[in-house]
Parts: sequence; structure tokens; C-alpha cells
Amino acid sequence: MDSTLAKGLAVIEWLARQQRSCRLVEVAQAFDLQRSNAHRTLQTLVACGWAIQDPAGLGYRASLRLFELGSLVDAATDLKSTLRPHLAVLAQETGETIHLAALEGAEIIYLDKIDSPLPVAAYSRVGGRAPAYCVASGKALLAALRLDAAALAARLGALAAHTPHTLIDLPALMADLEQVRERGYSENRQEWRLGVCGLGAPVFNARSEPVVAVGISLPAIRYTRAHARRISASLLDCAGRCSQALGWPQA
Repeated sequence: MDSTLAKGLAVIEWLARQQRSCRLVEVAQAFDLQRSNAHRTLQTLVACGWAIQDPAGLGYRASLRLFELGSLVDAATDLKSTLRPHLAVLAQETGETIHLAALEGAEIIYLDKIDSPLPVAAYSRVGGRAPAYCVASGKALLAALRLDAAALAARLGALAAHTPHTLIDLPALMADLEQVRERGYSENRQEWRLGVCGLGAPVFNARSEPVVAVGISLPAIRYTRAHARRISASLLDCAGRCSQALGWPQA
């Protein structure tokens, strides 16, 4: 275990629970630290934005960053419970693995998942990440953001080839995202992992902002054009119902 990290986390939790400004000597006594050691820990927390030092320099308190992150966790939990019934319907209709994913920077994070009952299914895990430009849910959200080439390049950075099918040319990716906007859903044709394909569609909130994406993952051996057309209709219906549940005015 990293003792320095553990100490810093313990100090910020302690500060948050005090609900007031605390002097250096209080922190040192609470953790049986030398004043110089406590000072370094507190200054690191201040520099990283986790704590605030009083203007007079006499006390420290937890910043609102903890509240901000806690609110995000609460929001993600509420989102999952609100949308899971719609994901369950999609899972039953398609028989494939269903995901709920959010965009964070250049990656997507899987928030929820319903596994396929079929013996051959796509593998993923809740909390896992993937490059947004390689997977269907990520491309669905990138398309919904309607970024220009400069903004997209700044967000994604260098495009690495994870398979021979990965789109690493920015103009080609931009053209692909335009197609996503036209038909309403995205496709991943073995762009992240060989043997795995997928479809994705964005979910919008009451402010018409894309907040998450619903995704379907399936083995490439089942990804025929006829099957893709059939499950894409169910996917779009599910994404529309999810958006409606979040108050999207166009749903």
C-alpha cells in the first residue's frame, strides 16, 4: 500500500468530517505527525485542489471538490436505476450484451451492463474504459457533440490503431461520425477488439445534451447486415425511451 497516498486520503476525509477550518497543529495531533510532515501533506492537498487554506494561512478545510465528485457518483447511480428497465427490454429483444456508457475525455466508461444469455457473447465489465473513437457507444456520443475537426483532435489526441479496422485518419473518423448523425446510431466493426462488433445510440437529457449512450455488443460472427438492421431498430427505440425518461423535449 502507498502510505503517502493513504495518509493524504485520510487527512482529506478527516478535514471533510470536521466541517470547519482546522489548524496545522490539530492535523498533526490527529494523525500523530510531525508538524513539517503535516504541513507538506496539507500543502499538497491545497495544490491539488482537495483542500483550501484560509487567507490568513492559519487553517485548512476540505474544498468543494469532494462534493462535486460525490454529486457525480449520485447522478450516475440515479441514471442507472432510471434507465435500467429500458436496457432490460432491449436485452430481451436482441439477446445481445447491452451497455450504458458515459464519455469522459477521450474514453468511455461502462456504467451498467446486461450480459447476453447466448453461449458466445462480447466481454466487457462495468467500470471498464475504452477509447471513444473505437467503440460504438463512444462514437455515438462523439457524433452527438458535433465537434469540429480541431475540437475533436484536441479531445482525442493521437489516434492509435488497436486493430486493422480502427479509424486512425481524422477525416475518415469525421465522415464516420457524420454518418452516425444521419442514421441515429453508430457502428463498431471490430475497431477496438477483433471479433467484437457493436452498435450505439446517444441518450439526451432535458437540455438536449448527450449524457450517456446505449450500446449493443456482439461477436462478429453474428454481425450480419440483416441482424444489424433488426437490432438497430430496437436500439433506437430504447435510446428514445431513455431520453424521454430524462426529459428530452424531442422524445
